[in-house]
Amino acid sequence: MGPDAYRTAGLATTLETLGHCVRDDGNLQPETVDDIRPPNGIVKNFGAYAGWTRSLLKKASDLGTGDSFPIYLGGDHSLAAGTVAGQAKAAAEKGRPLFVLWLDAHSDFHTLESTDSGNLHGTPLAFACGLPGFDAVLGAPLTHPVSANRVEIMGVRSIDEAERDFLVRHGAGVSDMRRIDEEGIGKLLHPFLERVRAENGLLHVSLDVDFLDPDIAPAVGTTVPGGATFREAHLVMEMLHDSGLVTSLDLVELNPFLDDRGKTARLMVDLTGSLFGRRVFDRPTRSY
Repeated sequence: MGPDAYRTAGLATTLETLGHCVRDDGNLQPETVDDIRPPNGIVKNFGAYAGWTRSLLKKASDLGTGDSFPIYLGGDHSLAAGTVAGQAKAAAEKGRPLFVLWLDAHSDFHTLESTDSGNLHGTPLAFACGLPGFDAVLGAPLTHPVSANRVEIMGVRSIDEAERDFLVRHGAGVSDMRRIDEEGIGKLLHPFLERVRAENGLLHVSLDVDFLDPDIAPAVGTTVPGGATFREAHLVMEMLHDSGLVTSLDLVELNPFLDDRGKTARLMVDLTGSLFGRRVFDRPTRSY
């Protein structure tokens, strides 16, 4: 549902208007995974999660080795388990580190053992960072995990205690909404981009609808009040474009059945336009 809503909202046309050539590879299908059980009985839909992750990892690693800019459309944020892991594999083959900017109300840093809801959309970043307990997803350990200290989570306002412990232990960067309110989102993003550049990194951006305040983006099943404003979100995308560092993107958690006449889908498309260079007024490009 989510991918088609982005198409209907004019994602391809927006990018083409900005001078980009767009190829739609259609909807991916999961691998068939038989006789697989999670280590924690509370986990839901584990076979489907494993099948989608395997399929997405292969697709992302193939796309990541080329010259295109992949945009992955969802759907559930568990999609990012495969896309981030695949982009990390491709980055390693290029001899470069992958950095991840995770724009989300949640950190999604649960393991299969720590989750108390069983919802796997709360685990993709932990999987991609190689936390233990996920070997059954691929049938083998993840070969190219992202280093958690190359992850920056912004906009977060709901973190479980177990996730907090994992984030601190593994050194992931976290800018919650209080810190954004106090310091400003641009000031917090700038040093992260500086580090990506200094390490010659590739940057994957994972944008969850619930990063945004639900007043402007209602089409998500996991709304948390107090999210990023329209201007904060566009500033992030404009800074990312100016940096020239972003090489891949997730657009996730859009549920068109919860939307108000498509306004969330249009906003996500508009934000993508800002990431790809749309400007209100031309001005000399400065460093971020």
